[in-house]
Amino acid sequence: MSSFAWLTICLQALIYVSLAPLLTGWIRKAKARLQNRRGPSVFQPYRDLRKLLAKDVHVAHTASPLFRVAPYIVFVSTWLAAITVPILVVELPTAAVADLIVLVGLLALGRFFLALAGMDVGTAFGGMGASREMLISALAEPAMLMAVFTLAMQAHSTNLSTIVTHQIELGLSLKPSLMFALAALSLVAIAETGRIPVDNPATHLELTMVHEAMLLEYTGRHLALMEWAAQVKLMLYGALIVAIFFPWGMTEIVDVDGVMIALLATLGKLALLGAVLAGAETVLAKARLFRVPALLNFALLLGLLGLLSHVILEIGT
Repeated sequence: MSSFAWLTICLQALIYVSLAPLLTGWIRKAKARLQNRRGPSVFQPYRDLRKLLAKDVHVAHTASPLFRVAPYIVFVSTWLAAITVPILVVELPTAAVADLIVLVGLLALGRFFLALAGMDVGTAFGGMGASREMLISALAEPAMLMAVFTLAMQAHSTNLSTIVTHQIELGLSLKPSLMFALAALSLVAIAETGRIPVDNPATHLELTMVHEAMLLEYTGRHLALMEWAAQVKLMLYGALIVAIFFPWGMTEIVDVDGVMIALLATLGKLALLGAVLAGAETVLAKARLFRVPALLNFALLLGLLGLLSHVILEIGT
């Protein structure tokens, strides 16, 4: 096992935490341009994080120790979930633990402590946001697992490296099962990351907040970790979609040239995906909360159609 392979693992881990704010800034900038606004700099999220990290932490007197440790658990669990998604090299020493079920479990762990932290202080808005978060996650996880099983049945494994390798060998394919799985996973990603039409990350209206409602009592570095974890989660879903459905440019050989080409290809695909998300949020409006279950049920239906189309059209023939 070469030392360069371990350096590549560290590079992939650092890419998520270092470039996640840049992806958020790029989406905000592209969205502002589409709306004929100048918009903030793409580096504004870095400035916001630096400002929050420099501030003192103030904790409500009713908060328990869980409220203080939750930001660290949420950030670390989200980061570990992101590390399981290969974005540069398919086969790495950590490929054995890069499993889709592990990914879903780590995301669920972070969401669990986020909801507990929202309810811990006892504010009305924190409990409301936690309740909405659990509602969305309860509907989003089955849709995500249905899309995951569609991909797993094609690659005969839930291991992400095996799935990506299978997709690379498959090449450009317009299989109905893959198209349904892509649509289902995209809707789940929008719901899980709190983007329009499920949630609006740019608003602080009390009656419409989901994710932001659980963070109202956080300040300083605690709030910075929560915001940073949300940005890493957004990049995680973007990298997951890119790695599984558009794996071109990723390398199976651990060398300098292959890693650099894969890095440039991944950054380009994430930038394009961010521009598409910005365009979609420009033409869409935030939906009412009671319409979100219908959207996620539609995602579940798409995942089920993908699974059935794989069984009928591919296995059946």
